[in-house]
Amino acid sequence: MEWVYIKDLKGYIDQEVELRGWVRRKRSSGKILFIEMRDGTGFVQVVAEKSTIGDENFESADKLRLESSFIVKGKVRKDERAPSGVEILATEIIPVQIPQEDFPIQKPDHSIEYLMEHRHLWLRAKRQFHILRIRDAVIKAIRKFYWERDFVQIDTPIFTGAIGETAGNLFEVDYFDYGKVYLAQTGQLYLEAACMALGKVFNLGPTFRAEKSKTRRHLIEFWMNEAEVAYYEHEDNVRLQEDLVYYIVQYVLNNVYDDLVAIGRDVSKLEKVQKPFPRMTYTEAVNFLQKQGFDIKWGDDFGGDEETVLAKQFDSPLFVTHYPRQAKAFYMQPDPENPQVVLCDDLLAPEGYGEIVGASQRIHDYDLMVERLKEHNLPVEKYDWYLDLRNFGSVPHSGFGLGVERTIAWIAGLEHIREAIPFARTLYRVHP
Repeated sequence: MEWVYIKDLKGYIDQEVELRGWVRRKRSSGKILFIEMRDGTGFVQVVAEKSTIGDENFESADKLRLESSFIVKGKVRKDERAPSGVEILATEIIPVQIPQEDFPIQKPDHSIEYLMEHRHLWLRAKRQFHILRIRDAVIKAIRKFYWERDFVQIDTPIFTGAIGETAGNLFEVDYFDYGKVYLAQTGQLYLEAACMALGKVFNLGPTFRAEKSKTRRHLIEFWMNEAEVAYYEHEDNVRLQEDLVYYIVQYVLNNVYDDLVAIGRDVSKLEKVQKPFPRMTYTEAVNFLQKQGFDIKWGDDFGGDEETVLAKQFDSPLFVTHYPRQAKAFYMQPDPENPQVVLCDDLLAPEGYGEIVGASQRIHDYDLMVERLKEHNLPVEKYDWYLDLRNFGSVPHSGFGLGVERTIAWIAGLEHIREAIPFARTLYRVHP
């Protein structure tokens, strides 16, 4: 008898199959057991009649509890009423392991703290199953997008001696005789080196920021996708981000639409995302916010409330470009037409989800880069290798970083970013 997965059952109508999985729900009507089974690919109802499987097997199957593991052999029957379109008429049920105590997550009103403390088990819930499938689709879309465009994946280091963003939110590590190093805030500096060798490069991996933030948008450890392209200038960079985010949305709609529906996502909002994305400059954004009553002046950074008000005007993500030079990182290229601003952008997701991409054209002039490092009180000697990139065949180049969990939270319509990653690391949580 062939072992198959639930997701493939529609191809086995009226055939005998074997399924391996776990009990999600179980009820009995005396001589019939109804078991909702899950196997990691989907859910299906198993019907076990005493008259079919025999008294001894029925008694054994009746001992199954929530989250017991078991194997079922039976016939696939078409059932239009069932969510999966089929059900299994069991001929044999084989318990694998039956828990000796009640599964800890059964009530509908567990607190979020309780659920996060039992995250290793909460992952089995139907909603979490669908969210993690959406996450998987987003990550597949990211890699597929780049590989279709001949980008090369570069795995950037986690330990770094050079600060990529700001010194205030770094995790320090004692690195043998070398001294202090940091957990990477970004792989950008290394991608800049790689793009001078390979032209178009990207990464995808974990990054760390020691920000004491408890908002629904922040994680301490999160995944980021970054890209760098040699000879790309600001407008090229904006188009690449736009193409990537649009591609991700379309890939998710085309591949995990049912998962979005299953968690209650208003899919029509994603279907309204269209290119080109709207744009405004930082200066235009400040003027708009002032008219909305915000106490903000030119040079101030935007918080969550400001980002929400700016982005909610549009169905598609919003580019805000040309931020003040002093408000942004040391490596951003000043605008030659107005050196007080830099050639950069933030991409703000609709529906209040905030910034999902940060981007800029990079400084490619050696002297200007040294000047900016000193302005930011960064040790120039630690950036010797980074400055070498400006000494040997320097060219204009640009790149960006996309926050994977923030993107997932927006696409899935999640209330909090902690559900967008299997095991969230937040200000007060490192367990499990």
